Amino acid sequence: MDLRGKVVVVTGASGGVGRAVVRELGTRGATVALIARGTAGLAEASVEVGVAGGEGLVYEADVADYHQVRQAAQRIEADLGPIDVWMNVAFSSVFAKFWDIQPEEYERATRVTYLGYVWGTRVALDLMRPRGHGVIVQAGSALTYRAIPLQSAYCGAKHAIKGFTESVRTELLHEKSDIQVTMVQLPALNTPQFDWVLARLGRHPQPVPPIYQPEVAARAMVYAAEHPRRREYWVGATTAATILAQKFAAGALDRYLARAGVDAQQIAGEAPSGVHNLWKPADDEQSYRAHGRFDERSHPRSLQVWLSRHRGVLAVGAAAAAYLGWRALR
Repeated sequence: MDLRGKVVVVTGASGGVGRAVVRELGTRGATVALIARGTAGLAEASVEVGVAGGEGLVYEADVADYHQVRQAAQRIEADLGPIDVWMNVAFSSVFAKFWDIQPEEYERATRVTYLGYVWGTRVALDLMRPRGHGVIVQAGSALTYRAIPLQSAYCGAKHAIKGFTESVRTELLHEKSDIQVTMVQLPALNTPQFDWVLARLGRHPQPVPPIYQPEVAARAMVYAAEHPRRREYWVGATTAATILAQKFAAGALDRYLARAGVDAQQIAGEAPSGVHNLWKPADDEQSYRAHGRFDERSHPRSLQVWLSRHRGVLAVGAAAAAYLGWRALR
């Protein structure tokens, strides 16, 4: 799909991966509807879309509230026309051991991270199904397949999103719909989430290395929107390795993460920031942008992503090499 002039909705657009995604969409000349709660981040992100070559309009909404999402979508279609692509990216969570999370905090994290995707998908389908076409892209994670300590709320929601998405996809296939739903499983990323997610830890949270820049995720998400017939994309060698290891050695991963997973997610000698966006946006007064604090440790590109996109070419190349090797042996 050529995204130039297409109407694309992105939730969680004010910072992190969502902000990198809307910038990337701007380079494609898309008309981008930015949904989030934080007004400062949304305003800056919409300007960045325009600078990149697209058009960005702001729609403030809490994705945990179905009615707010529905009303935002209605305003988008009234302002911009039919929505062509809906990208669910927004989330919130709590960094803590399960028993240290209050029930209302767990419920809120689940409503934002899981039900936010459910409501976004429902609203998108209500608009797309009568037209018979459209694309929905779900931002996933390696943690969709393999849960880790200190992130039970996030991991549980991502696992649920995968199951929900698979169910919806089969229902669309059953009615022979041309609406495409794809999911992009992302690696550890250098985003501000580690400064704005509620943390009940002795030390400041961090992503588990290796870390990738959010633009790696953004390029993959936009590519998935342009090529949505693949049911799932894996981004980063660590994502692929994690998913495969979970399939073949889940018990060994349990024991490894029990030993190393808690310390690997915390910065030695630094306390949590005390800022969090669980109940209200963290960027009403300041913008957190796309990048977090780990620029010096983050990779700007992923060879695995290139290989994934060009697997057809690689297959032809492997076949040609095998044939030439056979001829040489003859």
